[in-house]
This record gives sequence, C-alpha cells and structure tokens, in this order.
Amino acid sequence: MSHLDDIPSTPGKFKMEKSPFIHSRMRWHWQSSLSKLTFWSIVFFCLILIFFFRSPSSNPLLQDPYRRSLRTYNWGGPAWEKRVRSSARVRSRNGFSVLVTGAAGFVGTHVSSALKKRGDGVLGLDNFNDYYDPSLKRARQELLERSGVFIVEGDINDSALLMKLFEVVAFTHVMHLAAQAGVRYAMENPGSYVHSNIAGFVNLLEVCKSANPQPAIVWASSSSVYGLNNKVPFSEKDRTDQPASLYAATKKAGEEIAHTYNHIYGLSLTGLRFFTVYGPWGRPDMAYFFFTRDILKRKPIPIFEAANHGTVARDFTYIDDIVKGCLAALDTAEKSTGTGGKKKGPAQLRVYNLGNTSPVPVSNLVSILERLLKVKVKRNIMKLPRNGDVQFTHANVSLAQRELGYKPTTDLQTGLKKFVKWYTGFYSGGKKAAG
Repeated sequence: MSHLDDIPSTPGKFKMEKSPFIHSRMRWHWQSSLSKLTFWSIVFFCLILIFFFRSPSSNPLLQDPYRRSLRTYNWGGPAWEKRVRSSARVRSRNGFSVLVTGAAGFVGTHVSSALKKRGDGVLGLDNFNDYYDPSLKRARQELLERSGVFIVEGDINDSALLMKLFEVVAFTHVMHLAAQAGVRYAMENPGSYVHSNIAGFVNLLEVCKSANPQPAIVWASSSSVYGLNNKVPFSEKDRTDQPASLYAATKKAGEEIAHTYNHIYGLSLTGLRFFTVYGPWGRPDMAYFFFTRDILKRKPIPIFEAANHGTVARDFTYIDDIVKGCLAALDTAEKSTGTGGKKKGPAQLRVYNLGNTSPVPVSNLVSILERLLKVKVKRNIMKLPRNGDVQFTHANVSLAQRELGYKPTTDLQTGLKKFVKWYTGFYSGGKKAAG
C-alpha cells in the first residue's frame, strides 16, 4: 500500500472563505504540502529499498537459517561447462561418471578422491555452508582439485543448477552425501534439517527421475534411524520407527522417500546407514575431533553416562572402511528402470549398515586420545542430556558383507592414531584455527 493511501481525504478542518484570493491561496498551500509529502515519501521508500538490498542483516533470505545456503552462485558458460565435463570424464574402462553431492564434506571428500583415483569421472557439488568452519571445507576442496575433481558451488535445492549439470553430463551414478548433519544442532535449527535432508533429497530425486538416462543413486542414511531400539546389534530388519532426534527422523523420512521414488519412477536406490564415522579431514562437531582439540588445550573432557551409571558407547567406523562400502554399493548398483520419469519395470531398492561391529565406550575413546596426545585428561562425568543422543550403537553388517563384500579392518586405536597425526599436522604452526 502506498504512503499516499495513509493521507486523510480531509487533511484538516477549515472554514472555506468566499474570497477567491484566499481560496486560491489555500489550494496552492494544500498542493504544495501534498507535493512535498509525495516527494519525501518516495525518498523514504527508496532508502528502504536500498537498505533492504544492500544490508546482509536485513535480507530475509540470509536471515532465514534454513535457506542461507541457497544463494546465487556464478555458474554456467563455456569455460564452466568445460571444467564440469573434464572433471566428470571417465578415464578407465567401464568406469562410472559420478555426481557426488556434499563433496567438500568429510565422507564426500574421501569418496570423491577414491573414485577419481580408480579412474571414474567425478563431479562434486557443495554449498559450503557454515554449520562448521567453512575453511576446512575449502581445504578439502583444494585437496580434491589437485587430483582433478571440480566442485561446483551450489545447493541441492537449486533445481535449475541440477538440471544444468545433468544436461552437461549424462551421469551414470549419483553418490548423495549432502545433508545437514549433527544430532544436537537439530534443537537449535530444526528447519535446516528439513531443508537439506528432506526438501533437498526430494529435489535431487525429482531431477534424477526426469533424467535420460536415469542414474543409479547411492545415498547416506544413518545409524540414528534405529533410535530407541534396544535390540543389539542393529540389523536392517529391526524397527526404525522410534527416532530419538529430528536428525534421525529426517533420515528415516529419506528412506521412505527413497522407497516412493523407487516404486513410482523406477529409480535404483541404495541407502547406507553410517555408524559414527571418524578419521582424517573429519567433522569438527564430532566428539573425537573436539576432544582432541580440548585435550591439547588442557580443557576438561565431559564423559556422559546413561541412567544408573550406564555406559555410553559408539560403533566407531574408520573412514577408509566407509569408503570401501560406498564404492562397493556403487559397483553393485543396478541401473534404474525409468526413462524420462516413467517407470519401465521393477528397480533395485536396498539399505545396508556400514559399521565397525565393535562398540567402544566413550571413556575408552578418551583414554586412547590421552595416550596418543601424551596429555593427562581431566574428566567430568555428566548425565547424558535429552538432546537426541542415544546410549549406544552397534552394527550388524552381515548383509553388507554378504552382498557388498564389506568387511571393516581398522580398529579404533589404529584409526585414531592416523587422525591425530593428520590433526596435529593440519593445525600445527598456527596456520589453521582449530575452532
């Protein structure tokens, strides 16, 4: 509504004089006032527009934490398309052309590197959001670029970008690893999980189902879908309808969405339930990572325990074992059966646990880090908060072993030793800030 609409039809009460001179004078005064008001209203409105578009803090797109990653990126053009094609070019016999979403993430970086190393064509996609320090993601990006992997900066909710990528490259496979991670952060920013893990996944599947040919899709689910399940070890046949966190609920929703797109459109979909992945280039929000940082800073370490002094344990899985499982899932994925969004026949639908099968109490994790870092740790025993964390995770990987040949080989002691070596090297000499 215009500011002029707020002006009363009768600006004030006055007695109309019969004198034409006075009448003319009053009319001139009223018109002059109206002109001034109109002028300043326009000026004020223009100032508001300038402030709105120039001030980051007042832009609702940036204020909305759920959508802050969906911004306009510079993409397109002959030079950009050339980089995309070059990165996705297959360099080995019978190799794949793979779009890796979340390529600058922890698992995404390792999977992209492994695929490129064996001769597959790899194109990355990442929005470089600030859930944790983006400089770590940029460092991973540099690592991948040295091996020939180009990461397109963009959001999985950007349909135009995704369609353009599929127009430039006929991807045979998609490794979908982009997601809003973290159990506890869901209590602070629930919308970001819906935006990335549900809306983003649906948007990706919409583009994939319309592609010709449709790619086979392998995507990251999570061990968190087992939620409040008390039966151990966790099997793919166990119930997964009792999520303990919003993060878990969005990953469970993803599995149901995958079933729907497989059933209706013939997309080949494989879900991988990761169990507490750790290792070099890891995520700073993970316990082993910030424990290492705090131990080196001589800070006390919180050790959570469940009710009745119950032990909190995790099935820590080293990144190299996870990568082997991801590549095996890609290698055994069957082709999608749809064409241009129309299903031609039944398509493959699978879900696997990828874990280490050996749960370790978190207190033991701290003890191993204490020995590796040669620092005496002060421990604060605390009750497990009601923030979505569960008491334990334990993977049954017999199905993945039987169908993918998956067999974890790295124990926690060995894996943490490799992580600590990377961490101290990466953050040494004040070159990097460890959060």
